[in-house]
Amino acid sequence: MFKNTEAFIFDMDGTLVDSMGLWKEIDVEYLSSKDIPFPENLQQDLEGMCFKDTARYFKKRFKIEDSLEDIEKTWNDMAEYKYSHEVDLKQGVLDIISFAKENGIKLGIATSNSRRLTDALLKAKGLEETFDYVLTGCESLKSKPDPEIYLTAAAALGVEPDKCLVFEDIVAGIMAGKNAGMRVCCVDDKYSAYCLEDKKKLSDYYIYSYNDIEY
Repeated sequence: MFKNTEAFIFDMDGTLVDSMGLWKEIDVEYLSSKDIPFPENLQQDLEGMCFKDTARYFKKRFKIEDSLEDIEKTWNDMAEYKYSHEVDLKQGVLDIISFAKENGIKLGIATSNSRRLTDALLKAKGLEETFDYVLTGCESLKSKPDPEIYLTAAAALGVEPDKCLVFEDIVAGIMAGKNAGMRVCCVDDKYSAYCLEDKKKLSDYYIYSYNDIEY
């Protein structure tokens, strides 16, 4: 699995941390504050979208009058406490980070989430100095499955795409990694269990936890 690998690039939500559930909570609360019913398929429609594209989607689909900046600020305000106090790392994350450090493998994050929330999470977990490069949806121009976010991260790490191993949890993310010419390990997450077979078929490796990895 780690042969010819010079960099690990992680998605964040559902991959490094158990956080997918909180976004449904935030979406429900946000739409409720606007007296808009929550569509049950909303999370599937949003898969892979960067933070800014998600705000654009909400504004257009639900005809929200607030500016994109106000929508993003509201979501950040709602989510920051949760990322700082309630979100847990996936089991075994610290082990794979330690393995990378011990073996000279570079570490990156390529997340569709915002810079503010990514930084809040890393600070809360004491990981703010751990990763060599962190790219968020605030800087990335295109949403997954476009490969831009992973290609940008690889370039910043100084590693060729075929020497990168991506860790993802959703189909759009897996496709982004594969479209970038990288190998992808899918990390199980219950919030995307509805497409389990697709995730297994598209990824190079599938783990239920980082504890499944034999180092």
